[in-house]
Amino acid sequence: MSSAWESYLVIALVVLVACVAAFVVAVRRAKTRGGAAAVPAPQEAAAAPATLQESLTRTRQGLLARLRDAWTVGADAEERLSRLEEVLIASDVGVKATQELIAKLRPRARELGGLEALRDALKEQMRVVLQDGGPANDAQTPYVVVVAGVNGVGKTTTIGKLAHRYRLEGKKVLLAAADTFRAGAGEQLERWAERVGAACVRHQSGSDPSAVAFDAIKAAVARGADVVIVDTAGRLHVKTHLMEELKKVVRVIGRQIDGAPHEILLVIDATTGQNAINQARVFCEAVPVTGIVLTKLDGTAKGGAVFAVRSELAVPIRYVGLGERPGDLAPFNADAFVDALLMPV
Repeated sequence: MSSAWESYLVIALVVLVACVAAFVVAVRRAKTRGGAAAVPAPQEAAAAPATLQESLTRTRQGLLARLRDAWTVGADAEERLSRLEEVLIASDVGVKATQELIAKLRPRARELGGLEALRDALKEQMRVVLQDGGPANDAQTPYVVVVAGVNGVGKTTTIGKLAHRYRLEGKKVLLAAADTFRAGAGEQLERWAERVGAACVRHQSGSDPSAVAFDAIKAAVARGADVVIVDTAGRLHVKTHLMEELKKVVRVIGRQIDGAPHEILLVIDATTGQNAINQARVFCEAVPVTGIVLTKLDGTAKGGAVFAVRSELAVPIRYVGLGERPGDLAPFNADAFVDALLMPV
């Protein structure tokens, strides 16, 4: 009899130990998802982030080669300006921005002898066109960011990178998976949340995006989150009903927190060049876009689109995407961008 009781006691102790171990593991996972400090994976922490100089290599090489051919010493000043105009437009700088640059350079065209003089003058005027919008005021808690854009521009990846930046600042971040339309979008965002140490609120696929945003804001307030980043469904700018859905998400957030969303970022794919401008205009008409994120700058020779975006949309560029790793999202700086674009090859 005593032997049987001893066996029962041993079994009970084994079960108890297993339960305690499972509970500890569950608590640790919950803390990680709730926004506790997370250490980047060794390979991500060790790898240096991409630089503007590296990412603009293709754009820079093409632009400088064409500038060298256009700015022929001894040619008539107007002829050189005409060639320069063609070069800038071909480099996706855009018609409006190109006209601004040419107008500023025309009074000085005769004195700009060689390529070096032209490059210095272009740098000066390009900085004027780009003009930094300044950093966003993210002092409000929770600080709410809505991220929008068409399909395939790298929106969800940008959100992960942005969350990574805030986590490195020691902020508690919550991601809202309000893209309930695309299959797997919620899972993708949740993987990013786990990767960078952020929380994630999501509903079932096909749920009302506004309901996800509502619950995310409610959870952020309850948990004391510093930043909420709301993913929205990638939508074609011509799909009116989807644009109305985006407006609704913005309205719901605004009713929960006065002044929110504090930032509405529009993600644009740099590889599409001028084609992105018309898309972006529709978004800017639908919601008050406060900043642009230009992605895939590392994979294109169309980096000149930065000037077209800034000039034609009159919205500041907040960030540029320089690669695929969490750290490959850089705050936009006009001086650094122009220097990297026109540095000697």
